[in-house]
Amino acid sequence: MSRVTEGARANVRVPATSANLGPGFDTLGLALAIYDELEVEALAPDRYEFDLTGVGAESVPRDERHLVLRALNYSLEKLGFELPGIRLRAVNAIPHGRGLGSSGAAIVAGVLAATGLIADQRTLTAEEMLGLATELEGHPDNVAPCLFGGLTIAWMDANGNAHSKQLAVHRGVSVMVLVPDETMSTKVARSLQPEQVPHADAIFNLSRSALMVAAMIQSPELLFDATEDRLHQTYRASAMPKTKALVDDLREHGLAAVVSGAGPSVLVLADDPGARLKAEEIAAARPDTTWHAVMTAVDVRGATVESAVGHAASAPLG
Repeated sequence: MSRVTEGARANVRVPATSANLGPGFDTLGLALAIYDELEVEALAPDRYEFDLTGVGAESVPRDERHLVLRALNYSLEKLGFELPGIRLRAVNAIPHGRGLGSSGAAIVAGVLAATGLIADQRTLTAEEMLGLATELEGHPDNVAPCLFGGLTIAWMDANGNAHSKQLAVHRGVSVMVLVPDETMSTKVARSLQPEQVPHADAIFNLSRSALMVAAMIQSPELLFDATEDRLHQTYRASAMPKTKALVDDLREHGLAAVVSGAGPSVLVLADDPGARLKAEEIAAARPDTTWHAVMTAVDVRGATVESAVGHAASAPLG
């Protein structure tokens, strides 16, 4: 096996993501301008050092169980490299367990850190990066927008290989996220999905998913109709009633609100920046929980990695 150069470093930046966007269950994803920033350095084998700050830093493991390290080590092994020790410094801004792609971002960070540490010996394609990240995450809807930025359509082919298409979002689309203090397990949320859905509901979501792509890249005025869904949000509502109540409230006021990923955060997509202030007011008036309004934007660049062992690289756009 090849060896990672001791002292090699990689600086990685990964964006938050919101998957599904209402109708595009396990298919559509959006990169958000909220970032985790990491610095990884290769040390002698079996040596681990951690300097973790920011959101969730106190709750993550400080050993090889850390998700970034698991993804990094998995990637290196798959690429034929011996595992080095690692010094990991991270400043986290992506909320954990809130439906904003924190696990997908950690996995992408690990994959890109691995590519950065071996940049003097091996260059990975965008497809290889997406493949490694999807193997770890299990599905590409979060890791694709995290890697490539913008709006992504992700799918698996008949051979189980992940693919994605990155699209530029219309400049008239304004984004905000309403984040509660509560968390939600993606595993629990997925367990609430039925194995079969009515034929009419499947057709309904097919039409809305197609409309959603058009709304995001060309016609933001269609966002309200485009964000309708019958495949997953209703089934998961019992696990996050406060989220459902807020989404219903926002939509009653004409705002295109959906559950962000597996929840419990709420994503608001507007064709008018002022609509976000209205959404913030509605959320602030809810008596059941505190919602933290995050005015953000679409990340258009995706994850990046800068290597100190030979040359700088970044994940190519899909």
